[in-house]
Amino acid sequence: MKTSMEYHNPVLLKETVDGLNIKEDGVYVDVTFGGGGHSKEILKRLGENGKLFGFDQDLDALENTIDDDRFTLIHENFRYVKRFLRFHGVKQVDGVLADFGVSSHQFDVAERGFSTRFDADLDMRMNQKNDLSAFHVVNEYEEEQLKQVFLQYGELRAAPAMARLIVEHRETEKIKTSEQLKKVLKKFLPPRHENKVLAQIYQAIRIEVNQEIEALKEFLQQTPEILKAGGRLSFISYHSLEDRLVKRFIRNGLFEGEPERDMFGNFEVPLKKVNGLIVPSKEEIKINNRARSAKLRIAEKI
Repeated sequence: MKTSMEYHNPVLLKETVDGLNIKEDGVYVDVTFGGGGHSKEILKRLGENGKLFGFDQDLDALENTIDDDRFTLIHENFRYVKRFLRFHGVKQVDGVLADFGVSSHQFDVAERGFSTRFDADLDMRMNQKNDLSAFHVVNEYEEEQLKQVFLQYGELRAAPAMARLIVEHRETEKIKTSEQLKKVLKKFLPPRHENKVLAQIYQAIRIEVNQEIEALKEFLQQTPEILKAGGRLSFISYHSLEDRLVKRFIRNGLFEGEPERDMFGNFEVPLKKVNGLIVPSKEEIKINNRARSAKLRIAEKI
């Protein structure tokens, strides 16, 4: 078994946990447990009466569970955070931490299909029990659906042509592996930008497979309800789609449009931001290249 540090090198470890402003006897949730790096740091700062709940939908993450009476690991997607906290008798907490990235472990295990570095079956499921996989998206989606996935989640300008080419190729042969997918889309992968474009293609398919945007929205909408007044959120995002949603929700409690104002032009929001945007130092990026696109935002329940 990998150690938790190999499983996932926690990004912005100190800054993210500092952002929670931990009380010794508080109740906290790490909704993206992974290798347990952030959770271990929270437990270090909790007293004997503190409590920490971890969430992770990936079966592999369960192997990293922490042997500590104050800790409970819940094998579920964080989109169900309120329901499963209630199941454990918890209505409100003092802080919620989330690191929305794919874990290093998921990238490094070839057969999971997350990485552009390996030839592997098209999979990309964070929860291996889910029916929808990358194979299904690439081989079963209609051309219009595929185009929307590449446009919305990969922000790829060539999305219409990519979708058409995949659909044409499928008529003679299923696309089963990442290497086959690369070959089909080769004309869109200029040598100088191949890795960047491939990363966008993989990101788009992965977000669709795991319903990441829907799950993130459902999760964010529950946070004001599960947070005590003065409780903190500490969230790390890795791409603009996630970060925009987090930023907007913190600012006005909505994902689009503006909140209703009273007759004086004021509006009430559930959260207020704490400090500005925090990004990793050059030193951290040197040690952990996957930290390079991380953005940390902290908010407090009003």
